[in-house]
Amino acid sequence: SLQNEINEVPFFDVQLPYELALKIFRYLGKAELGRCAQVSRTWKVLAEDEVLWYRLCQEEGYLLDRSISDHSCWKLALKTCQARERTLKTNWKNRIGAVSQLRYELGKILCDVHSWDGVVIAGYTSGEVRLWDTRTWDYTAPILEAVQGPGDAGPRPHVSFVRINSSLAVAAYEDGTVSVWNLLLGREPIHHYQHNQRIQALTLGPEGAAVATASGFEVKVETPDDRGFWQTTGTFEIQKLVNFLNLVPDVTGSPVTVAAAEDIVYLLKAEDPGRVLHSVYGQPVTCLDVSAHEAAFGIKTFGWLLNEPNQILLYNLETNQCLTKVGNSIGDFTCVNLHNSPPHMLVAGNKDRRVRVFDLRQSKSVCSLYAHQLGVSAVQMDDWKIVSGGEEGLVCVWDQRMGTKLWEMHARHPVRHVWFNSHSLITANIPEEKNPRGTSIMDDDLAVHRKYRGIIYSYEFSVDQLGGDSVLPICRSSYDELMGYNYNIGLAVPYDSI
Repeated sequence: SLQNEINEVPFFDVQLPYELALKIFRYLGKAELGRCAQVSRTWKVLAEDEVLWYRLCQEEGYLLDRSISDHSCWKLALKTCQARERTLKTNWKNRIGAVSQLRYELGKILCDVHSWDGVVIAGYTSGEVRLWDTRTWDYTAPILEAVQGPGDAGPRPHVSFVRINSSLAVAAYEDGTVSVWNLLLGREPIHHYQHNQRIQALTLGPEGAAVATASGFEVKVETPDDRGFWQTTGTFEIQKLVNFLNLVPDVTGSPVTVAAAEDIVYLLKAEDPGRVLHSVYGQPVTCLDVSAHEAAFGIKTFGWLLNEPNQILLYNLETNQCLTKVGNSIGDFTCVNLHNSPPHMLVAGNKDRRVRVFDLRQSKSVCSLYAHQLGVSAVQMDDWKIVSGGEEGLVCVWDQRMGTKLWEMHARHPVRHVWFNSHSLITANIPEEKNPRGTSIMDDDLAVHRKYRGIIYSYEFSVDQLGGDSVLPICRSSYDELMGYNYNIGLAVPYDSI
């Protein structure tokens, strides 16, 4: 090739070796490389060297798991990735995409929902736990089997909490039991343990295998050893009932847990079991989130100090020092998202109906969005958009830089879970009332009480999964479930593709 024939590159009055000229060109961006390619034939070969465009592709965050030999033209690969990103952004803004409802009628009423990278886990009042993988079009959801004891003939207890990560699924039940499943090994639980009282909080590390639960005045941390046998690696006795519980991600060694119990925030480590991160009498914690090095939580002041309204505190988990205080609101902060937010940013929802974005470097609010009539219940942001959910059942998608609402979607119950990535969005409306009055939940007609059950929505904005001929989920039924309102258009219209 011509590139192999070029040994020296003309640089004004001197001739430079190709490798040295390539090192100089590494400091140029896309536009500069394009201009240099128009100078001469030699410079064009140099400006289109695969090493330069591979580096640009990696710097912009595309195809990070690929090596330079995986593509023959990295300039084209970068162009394709940018075009795909622009299309996704347009689809998000204009709500162009496919929407699916993830329902499981036999589970009765939805109790809790969690998701990880497009895999959704849901727990129900029937005691069943179900999975959906929204990354594929066939929403076949395996039911995770519970541990059956000899005296379990009656109805199973409700599911209190569910959590999922890349390898594990965890469910806590009303009777204080906890089941852990390995997503790669099947439906049978790999671990099971019991608390004496009802479980108030459950958390699962984003990566790895560590589960923490809080019941009564006890926090228990369970992890597997090198051989895969689960054991209790930490049991912590604390003074008050735990409201919020988070495992610190990316911790080497024994797990580190942050627990908020009324007005005290604990940093629980095996080597330092009783460390108090924050404690102000009479100022309870209203929300909590944890990243690898920091913890953010909202506090309620009750108006004892008139000059100090409700705030969000940010603590460093290594120094145990308060880094900053943000937000001055009369309402309580009901949700905060730190670990999914861009660097040095934090998004929080409040009972005063506002979603606020804070710049942690300057300790000030970047934008404030007025949305939810009954208060904000779930929130997440990335570098350009915010998705918020409210107690009234509204899901809003915002353009952060413009401060404008792009679109909204309403369902009957409060939004308790919001998760999105570049191409998909998952929301869950979970009922407060698990035993609706005036209804017979044991009724055989499953369609009667759909409005009481809660619902999970899955949105897909990806271009390669959007066909003009996409069929609604209700019309893609395979008749493998005994529901009275599933229809298969494929049986009525005998075409190869509907």
